[in-house]
Amino acid sequence: MSLLTSNYLTPHGREEEWRFTPLKRLAGLHDLSLDVADHISISSKAALAAGVSLTTPDAAEFPPGYASNDVVTNRIRQNVKKISLLSIDKDIELSEPIFLKRSCGNTAELSRLVIQAGVNSRATVIIENNGSAQIGEEIEISLAAGASLNFITLQEWDRDAVHVGQHHAIIAKDAQFTSYVVSIGGSVVRISPTVEFTGPGAFADLYGIYFATDGQHLEHRIHVDHNVPNAKSRVNYKGALAGNDARTVWIGDVFIHKGADGTDTYELNRNLLLTDGARADSVPNLEIETGEIIGAGHASTTGRFDDEQLFYLQSRGIPSDIARRLVIRGFFAEIVSKLKSEELEERLMGRIDDELAKVGE
Repeated sequence: MSLLTSNYLTPHGREEEWRFTPLKRLAGLHDLSLDVADHISISSKAALAAGVSLTTPDAAEFPPGYASNDVVTNRIRQNVKKISLLSIDKDIELSEPIFLKRSCGNTAELSRLVIQAGVNSRATVIIENNGSAQIGEEIEISLAAGASLNFITLQEWDRDAVHVGQHHAIIAKDAQFTSYVVSIGGSVVRISPTVEFTGPGAFADLYGIYFATDGQHLEHRIHVDHNVPNAKSRVNYKGALAGNDARTVWIGDVFIHKGADGTDTYELNRNLLLTDGARADSVPNLEIETGEIIGAGHASTTGRFDDEQLFYLQSRGIPSDIARRLVIRGFFAEIVSKLKSEELEERLMGRIDDELAKVGE
């Protein structure tokens, strides 16, 4: 029996971290008795700017910078022989985003991406996930002192895709990390954005939007580890659900360690149920070991579509289907507008409109 198999057993659904996830639909990514291919699936959509490189070194040259208790993540670490490495040099400021795309095969596969942002660098990285896939991924993001990184992942998969991933950011002194997780497509998508701070003055802003329709399971499990003084974090995820057996799960964990004085954190999750037959689970958690903090809080709401807003728009001559679309766009606008890209905003809103049309308005 391998070291991994002895320490990390195949989950059966009774474990706390897996009890919401439909294991039978994971294409064996979690099942240690089944073989899963190792595949380099990340590539650049365009020529990279000076000071940026994308290579595929041996995994042994870049051991993980953090410990993980996730079964799929540790399976990736044991099996992946080569990784994708995106390096951003120190002191450079990129005016255009780095666009990465993922190309997957026809069978279940594993992938690991490491992103290194140099001292005082400024960049935006966008990863586009689309098509059919059965993928387990780990993305490790390391921000050196003073770096600023906007990290956007777009889960626009076909309806048969399965995606299980951990995105872990390690944020140094005075660095700023802003994450946007957008999950719209796929059959089962389970993403765990996690953050740890290694120096004071670090800041993490974690945003997410998701839209689930008939039979989709979209799960996001956030963990922010405040283990140094004077760090700040904000979490804001919004989701909408429409159609029979549409299911979303949001778990938000913030842990403020003893000695992490001056911490400032808040997490928020809001869910909008558009039809009967949809279910949203939202579980915010906050653990505090020191009283010397600036602020810490969380909130979660799940509610039905606001008929008053719909009536208000219809009373002014707006057709019901357009009025409904406007209300939903308004719900997501707070987060989508932060992308500061009109092209990306319209692309995402268009995809949401398409999903609405599939379940009827």
